[in-house]
Amino acid sequence: MNKYLAIIIAVLYGAEMQGQTLQPAPRLVVNITIDQLRTDYIDYFSPLFGPNGFRKLLQKGSVYEAASYPFTPVDLASGIATISTGTTPYYHGIISSRWLDRQTLRPVFCADDPTYYTSPWRLTTSTVGDELKVSTRGAAIVWGVAATRESAVLSAGHAANGAMWIDEQKSAWRSSTYYSSKTPEWLKAYSSSNPIHVQSAEKNTKKRKTSAAVKSADIYSYLYNDVVADASCHLVNATIMGRDEVPDLLYVTLSAAKEDVTNWQVEMESVYMSLDNTLGKIISTIEEGIGADHVMFVVTSTGYVSEMETDLQQYRIPTGTFRIDRTANLLNMYLSAIYGQGFYVEACYGNQFYFDHKLLEQKHISITEILQRSQEFLVLCSGVGDVYTSERLLKGNNDILRLRNGFNVATSGDIIIDVKPGWLLQNEETQESYTSRATFVPFPVIIYGGGAKAQHINTPVTVDRIAPTIAKSIRIRAPNACSAEPLF
Repeated sequence: MNKYLAIIIAVLYGAEMQGQTLQPAPRLVVNITIDQLRTDYIDYFSPLFGPNGFRKLLQKGSVYEAASYPFTPVDLASGIATISTGTTPYYHGIISSRWLDRQTLRPVFCADDPTYYTSPWRLTTSTVGDELKVSTRGAAIVWGVAATRESAVLSAGHAANGAMWIDEQKSAWRSSTYYSSKTPEWLKAYSSSNPIHVQSAEKNTKKRKTSAAVKSADIYSYLYNDVVADASCHLVNATIMGRDEVPDLLYVTLSAAKEDVTNWQVEMESVYMSLDNTLGKIISTIEEGIGADHVMFVVTSTGYVSEMETDLQQYRIPTGTFRIDRTANLLNMYLSAIYGQGFYVEACYGNQFYFDHKLLEQKHISITEILQRSQEFLVLCSGVGDVYTSERLLKGNNDILRLRNGFNVATSGDIIIDVKPGWLLQNEETQESYTSRATFVPFPVIIYGGGAKAQHINTPVTVDRIAPTIAKSIRIRAPNACSAEPLF
């Protein structure tokens, strides 16, 4: 009996191993994140697409049509960080492109590094690329390519071979000495022989805002996509990615953003046709060089849209202006009447208040008490939809879980103001302003190659599941703060 049981187990194990052999790990994973990509625009312009871009992805890939981010608010930096780490700002620390430093009370940029100028050191968890480097003892090749430096380094991670982005002042590609003390020779040669020229007013960066909080991310238009695509394809060949059994990982950030759009049906047509051509170029070039059976492509969006400011009053839409700097002064006066003179709110940035914790300690004021009193005062102010204290967010109740996931103890303020939709939040001191919106932005997660089946899935999924899916596909552990399940 034992003999027959052993034979059965051996046959089953052998069949399992044979099944695994039939579907080897991809030699190269290409994760393409498209800033502000929208499903409704893809659907509308689909008759104009060629055979090698969106059409191939939608017909041959696993298309998760109802994707979302498990936190709010989302911008370029926080979205990229979540895709590469498989977790939320609550753990990875990148709450936005910029936030207020509690020590200096000055805004800091998410990719700034006092030693290396640019690095991922503010990213507090590991990425898929980091885990791949550890698993292969450094043998794997990991790169991030983007028009913006935050996209490049936050996707590449801490242990990557490098990250490259566009230096607009020099019209050339740039990397960071954080990854290597010397710029690779192939990158020097490529950058010198391929000067970057994007002749359009749209190439000038502007400070744009999202619907939930002020986001000072620099938005680059879709006009950079071909430049990024060419550099990505050159990088794959120059570094010999995907040529052996050790999996490699390439992160590419493109854009579907166009400034000052008033009629999207007309103005976004060129954007999505160009984007389709760019995707087709990347997919075809890499598949021809490495072999379609050895590559897995993952395509998704940053899940937000920057919209042009509009005067809602002329359309009789309910609106108003919430001046957060003036409100901070009023709150200080209110708290001074209770606890004695003092600047209890040290600063406000975006839609957040930062308290002077040293002053509270000196006056022996309970943070719980002052947050409660402040919440009671602020919720009565015109234009305020809700007030979230740090203590309320840390409780992590399900009704505010997405907002809690976008909060970080070390970098977020003590109070976050949710301004009513349609209202303008304005800070006269910093010249920041944005109109609050709570609009849903539909976007997909598409996985093509690497054993992914051709199918369309309507079940809602969250973007933090991309990282564990890639990790599972290349047989490594997920990043160290990732608790999400793989998509398949």
